[in-house]
Amino acid sequence: MSFFVREYFVSRSTAIDQLILTSRYGLRLSAGRSLVSFCLTLILLCCLPHSIGAASRDPVRARNGMVVSADSLASRAGLEILKRGGNAVDAAVAVGFALAVVHPQAGNLGGGGYMLIRFADGKVVTIDYRERAPAAAHRDMYLDEKGEFVPEKSQIGGLACGVPGSVAGLLFALEKYGTMDVDDVMGSAIEYAQKGFRLNYRLAEELSSALQDFLKFPSTSKVFTRNGEPYREGDLLVQKDLARTLRLIKKRGRKGFYQGEIAQKIVEEVRRNGGIMTEKDLEEYEPVIREPVRGTYRGYEILSMGPSSSGGICLIQLLNLVEGFDLQASGFQSSRTLHLYAE
Repeated sequence: MSFFVREYFVSRSTAIDQLILTSRYGLRLSAGRSLVSFCLTLILLCCLPHSIGAASRDPVRARNGMVVSADSLASRAGLEILKRGGNAVDAAVAVGFALAVVHPQAGNLGGGGYMLIRFADGKVVTIDYRERAPAAAHRDMYLDEKGEFVPEKSQIGGLACGVPGSVAGLLFALEKYGTMDVDDVMGSAIEYAQKGFRLNYRLAEELSSALQDFLKFPSTSKVFTRNGEPYREGDLLVQKDLARTLRLIKKRGRKGFYQGEIAQKIVEEVRRNGGIMTEKDLEEYEPVIREPVRGTYRGYEILSMGPSSSGGICLIQLLNLVEGFDLQASGFQSSRTLHLYAE
């Protein structure tokens, strides 16, 4: 399991204020917040539960396939794609764009991620579309004049921004391994953004916790607060600017995000807030196909994401460590087992 802590720049531009948010904590299995990143077999986009109790619920079962993500609306978007005959990658891309709307704290278009795909014939492909440092990045850019590290420079503001990879990665996966086109898979995301959706408790809490950061950027505050007050569970969140951005991506593909109006406004806002990103950084961004890392656990082969992700290596190491213990005897989700996991 790969834990990551991320701080995304909170934009002031109304055209992109839904693209990039402050993100407190995210969680990925094998693949990454948006974003939001994915691990694909027949089960898509798995993530750990937010809390683990001593007792577990009965597992959800399905006959033909399953979509699991950080939000039920996003999962529903992927499920509809499967019902319409799409493959796992088609569904994953639909979920990815939907998460950019309904899970903005970790699924937004301003981030990046990973995708791991295992085909029916056993072939495995991993796609790295994590954010990249701008070309002008340098070793000392988060230091002050005394050479001391300034955490805030890497956490909020223009200098904290990496070149986003989510849009490029999702579109790359769809074109290379999907069966549907962009029009087919982006409908749910655009609808959620244009018409809005009701906030669940967790998202309302996330937005509330970031209130002070949002208030530093007027256009972000306009979208992610209610006139400067925090959103509450059950409120309707409408993101029409994000819907427009998604429609541009639907119409122009990656050019709708990495070139033209949106790219220009991203760069203008990043640089206005002290960043160093350029339009060339955006235009030249490309996902990378990499080899997965492989390991074993009690006779099973484990496939996961390799560097630049740390999650796959950590997952295999963790499984190797617990393989020597009798987890069946200690009991599933028992205090003894959970204590062992923590150790």
